[in-house]
Amino acid sequence: MSKTFAGITLILAIIIGLASCEKELENSTSERQPEYIVSESNGDFELCKTCPPGFELTDEGICKLRSLYQQYASLKDQGVGGLKTALPAFRDGFTPQQIDLGRYLFFDPILSGNGTVSCATCHQPEKGFSDGLDRSVGILGESIKRGAPSLWNVAFLKLLYWDGRDSTLESQMQGPLFAEDEMGNTPEKLTSDLNSNQTYLALFQQAFPKSNKNIELNEIYLAIAAFESSLISLNSRYDQYAHGFHGALSEEEIEGMNVFRSFVARCAECHTPPLFTNQQLAVLGTPEPDGRPLDAGAEAPYNDGSLRGAFKIPSLRNVALTAPYMHSGRFKTLRETVEFYTKGRGHAVPEGENLYLHWHIWEPDLTDTELDRLVDFLQTLTDESFMPKRPDRLPSNP
Repeated sequence: MSKTFAGITLILAIIIGLASCEKELENSTSERQPEYIVSESNGDFELCKTCPPGFELTDEGICKLRSLYQQYASLKDQGVGGLKTALPAFRDGFTPQQIDLGRYLFFDPILSGNGTVSCATCHQPEKGFSDGLDRSVGILGESIKRGAPSLWNVAFLKLLYWDGRDSTLESQMQGPLFAEDEMGNTPEKLTSDLNSNQTYLALFQQAFPKSNKNIELNEIYLAIAAFESSLISLNSRYDQYAHGFHGALSEEEIEGMNVFRSFVARCAECHTPPLFTNQQLAVLGTPEPDGRPLDAGAEAPYNDGSLRGAFKIPSLRNVALTAPYMHSGRFKTLRETVEFYTKGRGHAVPEGENLYLHWHIWEPDLTDTELDRLVDFLQTLTDESFMPKRPDRLPSNP
C-alpha cells in the first residue's frame, strides 16, 4: 500500500460519522478530530441525531462502527498475526440518541447515592478514562480495592473488571452503581431520582420512544453501555503504520515494536494486536504495594485455585495515559512496568505463595536499550482523536 493511498484511506475512515449537532464543529481549529457535541441551547436538551466519529448512521437509524481493520482477516487461531489483523467482535448498533443519553448519564453525579460521584469520577476522559490513582476513591472518600481500568475500546472486551467476573457492560456497571463504597446507590433510588427529573424523562423518551413513560433500569444500563461502546481508539500512529504509512513511526519506535513482537520478549502473545490484549486471565506474580496482602484476583469469582493472583490482560491502547499500572497501581511508569517482566520468573511472589504463573512470564533478559525502545513503542498506541465532549450542563443541574 502506498503512503498516499494509506493516508487517503485513513482520512476517509476518520471522516465517517463526523456529522455533528452543533455548527461549532464546522469551525473547529483543533488539531484533534472534532468532538461529539450536543445541542444544549435555551435551557433545553436535545439528543444528537447523528453518530459519533468513527460510526456510520445506517438506514435503520443505528450507528455501526467503521474501521480499516474490518477489511482484514481474523486470526482464526493462527497465533499473533501480522499488522493487518482484524478486530475481535464488538458492541455497536445503538441509536445516536441512546449513545448521547448515555453520555449525559456517564458524567452526571445523579447516578450516585448522594449526588457527588459520577462514572466519570473514576473514568476521566483526560486520564485515558481512568483516574490516575493506584486505587480509585468512592462515595465514602476512601480508596476501594483496585484501580479503575481504562474504558477506551471497552466495546471489544469479553472480560470486565480486573478479575474478569463480568462479560457484559450492562451487568458490569451495576457493580459500581450499587456498591456501598463506590457510587452507593440503590436501584430504587436511581430510578426514583431520574423519574423525578423532567429533563431526563424527556431525554429518555427521545432515546426510547416506544418505551413506557417511566424510566426503567434496563434503559439506564443500555444507554450507558451505548456511550461506553462509542469510546473507540483505533487511529494511533501505530495504526497508521499498520495500515501502510511507514513514516508514522520513528526508527526507535519500530525497533520497540520488533522487540514487542519478538519471541524473546513475547509481549504480543498476551497483548495481541490490534486490540493489544488476548482477552484472557493471567497470573503474573506482580508485587503488591508495601503493606498490602496478596490480591487473590480471579480466584474467588471463578472458584479456581489456579487463578489465585490472576487478572485480565488489559488492552495497551492509550496505556501512556493511564499510569499507575497493574490492578494495584504498583508501578508508576511504563519503564518500571516493562522492567518487571525481565527481572525473572516469580521474583516478586510473596513468601508462602505458590502461584501458577503464566508460562509467558520467564527471563527474557532484555537490555536497558530494549526496554527503552519498548516504552517508545507503547507511546505510539495513544489516540484520543474521537474523544467525547463533557456536557457543558447536566440535566440534574441545568
